[in-house]
Amino acid sequence: MKYMLFGLLLMFMPFQVFAGEYNLTIAKEPVKITGKTVNKITVNGTIPGPTLRFKEGEDVIINVTNTMKEDTSVHWHGLLLPGEMDGVPGFNGFPGIKPGETFTYEFTTRQSGTYWYHAHSMGQEQDGHYGSIVITPKSKDPVKADRDYVVVLSDFHEEESSKIMANLKMSSEYYQYARRTIGDFFSDVKERGFGKAWDNAKMWGGMRMLPTDIADVTGYTFLINGKPPEQNWTGLFKPGERVRLRFINASAMTFFDVRIPGLKMEIVASDGQNVEPVSVDEFRFGVAETYDVVVSPTEDKAYTIAAESIDRTGFAIGTLAPREGMQASIPEPRERTLLTMADMGMAHNMGAMDHSKMNDMSGMDHTAMGHSMQRMDMGAMNAVKSGWAKAGTPKGDKALSYRDLRYRGIQSDTRAPEREILVRLGGNMERYIWTINGKKYADAGPMKLKYGERVRLKFVNDTMMAHPMHLHGMFVQLENGQPAEKLPNKHTVIIPPGDSYSVLLTADEAGEWAFHCHLLYHMMAGMMNKVIVAQLDPSEMPAGKKLTPLTKHETPPMKSMEHMGHDMSGMEGMGDMEGMDHEMNNSTQGDNHHAH
Repeated sequence: MKYMLFGLLLMFMPFQVFAGEYNLTIAKEPVKITGKTVNKITVNGTIPGPTLRFKEGEDVIINVTNTMKEDTSVHWHGLLLPGEMDGVPGFNGFPGIKPGETFTYEFTTRQSGTYWYHAHSMGQEQDGHYGSIVITPKSKDPVKADRDYVVVLSDFHEEESSKIMANLKMSSEYYQYARRTIGDFFSDVKERGFGKAWDNAKMWGGMRMLPTDIADVTGYTFLINGKPPEQNWTGLFKPGERVRLRFINASAMTFFDVRIPGLKMEIVASDGQNVEPVSVDEFRFGVAETYDVVVSPTEDKAYTIAAESIDRTGFAIGTLAPREGMQASIPEPRERTLLTMADMGMAHNMGAMDHSKMNDMSGMDHTAMGHSMQRMDMGAMNAVKSGWAKAGTPKGDKALSYRDLRYRGIQSDTRAPEREILVRLGGNMERYIWTINGKKYADAGPMKLKYGERVRLKFVNDTMMAHPMHLHGMFVQLENGQPAEKLPNKHTVIIPPGDSYSVLLTADEAGEWAFHCHLLYHMMAGMMNKVIVAQLDPSEMPAGKKLTPLTKHETPPMKSMEHMGHDMSGMEGMGDMEGMDHEMNNSTQGDNHHAH
């Protein structure tokens, strides 16, 4: 009763009590975004929740009250903070937030930039539990702007996340309405000839896969700052001003291709970290990534912010304009791309593929696939380009590549890695299970790192879907071809389908950290692991570091998936958490292949 009374008291207190302190109330209530009233999760009564604004070096207090009938949590995505404040239930002694209770997060901001927050409990993130964070630098901001707007992209579904997950477990193709037809086959015959068209169709059929399967879930309405396209979120400007747009992809499952027709975008930050400015016409935006861009409109007219979903089922639409009520035209939808054999990794993984790996990938008909592969001309296969990577960028326009990103400043750690850790991404589509190194979360032991060691994480994607991989608590550096001192920081890295990518990591934050695909239903279906950075004796800690106590809150029993990460108890095949002490395979051979 005392917790409920305290929670009610907080609900009537101001959203921001004083600088650095906020009150957030998590509730389930009716909302009407698409015209239909549905029950969703709100933060302080809105979707998305309010923008939290801090200063670098500021002491932060955030009181989170849970008024729902289920546990909840808040993860501060991309923030460097003590492990027990990271907000993942079951990690570092954090118990989650029980119904009727208030949990107080306390930490000191150690960075500046654009970040966001979201639930780390079941599918609550999909159901509306997310919001944005802006941290201003303690010294002069190197990015000059006259206007500054947060632009939160998200995918809203009328179905509850638990229903979506149940549908995917019933059939991974449940939401696949766009399928190839006989008309498409004859179009291929006309373009490629009957033999090649037939071989291609037979191979896809033998694998029991769909070349149109570029996104697992459809039926979304895409939002900008909680508004659907017809509500036209608008950011005002005066011609000649520099306008900073802080893009946050707070979607559960959606990649976007983002452009503002008629305006060049100057990328100035990635995942909250400043980069040397690079001018682009568009960028592909993975789930959980953030990009800060600056645009300089010179004409007295409106410009459309067009974020098109990668499966081309819709846009998140907003407007930059000199006056309210103005709107520019919305671009025509681009052609939906088809996956290719390159997205299966056929071209560079033929020699390494075996039946066990293929089984992990899909539960496909191996015999039919093998016969089709034997007949395929390897030269032609090597010439096949990724369908996923085709954004439809007009000729002459510049699309951002990870290769373009350069750290603004000099990296503090330029050491070569001491060892390489293989992170193989796989899955079984027939059962809708997603794995890291062949194991779903419930069956995997933690990845163990020594405090301060420098490692390479080599991602190998054995699936036909891209995975935005997120490591809590630390930044990684992309091995993107730039000099060591210029490698950009990222907290979320897109691993393209059928490809590989490498990043460097300095394990300088002691604690237990979640490591997972940020496609919500992939994580809920098993693509998650725990990274443990060993605690040290205080006398061994480097100057300026201090140990984070792991016993501030009582650690709950680890007997099931309840409270673990995204609370997935009851999900098919998730198992229990006992026996999680088997160390993950942590080495591999071979060259580092740079993708994206």
